Amino acid sequence: MVISFNSIKGGVGKSTLAVNFAAWLAKEGHDVLLVDGDEQETASDFTAWREQTIGNTGYTLVNMTGANLRKQVEQMKPKYDHIVIDTGGRDTTSQRAALSVADVSMIPFAPRSFDLWTINKVIEVIDEVQAIRAEPIIPYVFLSRADIKSADNREVAQALATYEQITYVPYAISNRKAFSNAAGVGLAVFEMVQPDLKAVAEINALFNHVLHGNHITTGA
Repeated sequence: MVISFNSIKGGVGKSTLAVNFAAWLAKEGHDVLLVDGDEQETASDFTAWREQTIGNTGYTLVNMTGANLRKQVEQMKPKYDHIVIDTGGRDTTSQRAALSVADVSMIPFAPRSFDLWTINKVIEVIDEVQAIRAEPIIPYVFLSRADIKSADNREVAQALATYEQITYVPYAISNRKAFSNAAGVGLAVFEMVQPDLKAVAEINALFNHVLHGNHITTGA
């Protein structure tokens, strides 16, 4: 399966979730390719820290940007069980190339009104990509960097659930220091010596839904 993490606004935790997903899939015993399609190269920086911290990343990392990303991912799909793509936080050629080749798009939204305002642009991009695909992509939207307790979470979740073009999944990722603390040393949240069990439970719920909540076969 090819899973692309997408957004058209930065600061929603997209790259953090992408690298955690790659590490999570590797922990599950899968052969994983992590594609850094973001010019900021956050996934590459994370992986460099990871190699220093634990020696073995557990997955393969490649950098791909631009329109050629689609062709390269297509060529590499038979070699891996899963491919995770991290794209930039804006509407770019790399992001559209990733959406054109992915089976699933993961689209995080922070529960803030100014983040929700971008939903129409997200819908527009999804509609344009769906129109040129032979098989439709599954676009999952979910709350990321959510407040632990806030009415904003509920209000934004209800708004996201009203759009037919996207699928809202009720597995929010809270704004916890555990994610940044782990990422700073190249680890997923579940790899820390004393992991934040609530953070671990959140990513387990979200990632298990993506991996097992649909009927897409792997790329192997």
